[in-house]
Amino acid sequence: MRVIAGTAKGHRLRSPKRSPLRPTSELVRGAIFSLLESAASDWSRVLDLYAGSGALGIEALSRGAGWADFVEQEPRCCAIIKENLRRTGFVTRSHVYCTSAAKALSLLGERYGIILLDPPYNNSSLPDMVDKLFSSGLVGEESTIVVEHSRRLPLKEAYGQFRRVRSLRHGDTCVSAYQCTGGEP
Repeated sequence: MRVIAGTAKGHRLRSPKRSPLRPTSELVRGAIFSLLESAASDWSRVLDLYAGSGALGIEALSRGAGWADFVEQEPRCCAIIKENLRRTGFVTRSHVYCTSAAKALSLLGERYGIILLDPPYNNSSLPDMVDKLFSSGLVGEESTIVVEHSRRLPLKEAYGQFRRVRSLRHGDTCVSAYQCTGGEP
């Protein structure tokens, strides 16, 4: 797995061996960032929930994001994210939280311009997590939220004032992008 564009283009990223992680393919990552480059207006702060190897957040940093927070509950993966940040030179523009995504929603206090979620496909609590995220203080008018999920777990068209603005599908992988349609959520 490698960074596909930006200042860290071509850097190889580690991912855990013998792990149930399902890294986002380069094709899907490319589609996600093509979508973000045309739709997202605020690249100052990025949140990578269910970060795994950190590939999505690192790709955002490589493409010009000012800061990225990574949330991953598996300690082995947290160590790999930190190593990948060192390899790409983004240590000073990031922080890794080794905690669950649910706990992170109450722990973090910043608003994010981009929030990336790539949970395990067998995570049946995803709809509840998405509901909590959209009603949290982590999102604002300028936020773009991108959720990678299984086609067998469809997400709603709208969460509060956030509407799905784009949907992509590649095999079993679906990508749903949401933006605020007006006013503070």
